[in-house]
Amino acid sequence: MSHRVAVLKGGRSLERGVSLRSGAQVQDALQRLGHEAVVIDVGPDLVDRLRDTKPDVAFIALHGREGEDGTVQELLEAVGIPYTGSGPSACSRCSDKIIAKQLMRDAGITTPDFFFFSETSFKDLGAGGALADIEQRLGFPIVIKPAAQGSALGIKFARASEQVPSALVSAFSYDRRVLLERYVPGADLAVSVLSTGSDTAPEALPVVQAVPRDEAFYDFEARYGIGRTTFICPAEISDEMGSAARELAVATYRLLGCHGFARVDLMLCEEQGEIFVLETNVVPGLTETSLLPQAADAAGISFDELISRILDSAWTRSAQHAQTGRP
Repeated sequence: MSHRVAVLKGGRSLERGVSLRSGAQVQDALQRLGHEAVVIDVGPDLVDRLRDTKPDVAFIALHGREGEDGTVQELLEAVGIPYTGSGPSACSRCSDKIIAKQLMRDAGITTPDFFFFSETSFKDLGAGGALADIEQRLGFPIVIKPAAQGSALGIKFARASEQVPSALVSAFSYDRRVLLERYVPGADLAVSVLSTGSDTAPEALPVVQAVPRDEAFYDFEARYGIGRTTFICPAEISDEMGSAARELAVATYRLLGCHGFARVDLMLCEEQGEIFVLETNVVPGLTETSLLPQAADAAGISFDELISRILDSAWTRSAQHAQTGRP
């Protein structure tokens, strides 16, 4: 059946460029599938444009703030338009790295040790006086990141005490709260999870391994710059570790209440033989260098089929609403 699909992309977040590329890929696939794609560059007129175009469903290709923190999902709930991906509560949990990591730690899901601070805690509580203790407990290098940014934006690696203040200043320029996290050396992995039906168990796709060619770490430029990273799928890890990564990704997906699709980023510490969950992305990239399409391809799922399955998740959400209310 053909549908009028509002493709929500762009927006005003720092991930606008990636979102525009994801949205363009989705638009092309929807048209090939026989749907009418109505592209909306998200801005202050979003509600008016949704009312004017009257879409049957919204495909969210909006990365970063508003697209992944539950804001646009809550708005779509309010105006009664079915949409792809996770609901507002799951989005807010996943986009807030502090809440997500606390939930994982409480549930026994392995995640790197961490501490978090607000910008005001340094001014009002003297948090800077605890940095030496944190450095001793976490060890170097320390990963310093904004609490609510995606695509590796704002992440800094402090290799010594004198680098911590500048890394904190950089992270605070992206968010009012920051994480100081233990660095886990090893293989950078990603597991995408699909769950298109309300009665269908989440399916973990093959593990993707990212190997930056020039950069020491898998940062924003390495992630989205064509030719900057070598992607290996399935990852060159043991079958045992691959199964463990997929199981851990599904457990995280369930814990955080995700729906439809998501990507769980992990690190495999080969020395310890342990896998750590870093974060979960509820609107993973759908660009030509993104990991979800690569994993789907390795599983024998074409890009068009992937988009079709993600679109189907909006209708299963609608059915769930009729039975149980909002997710």
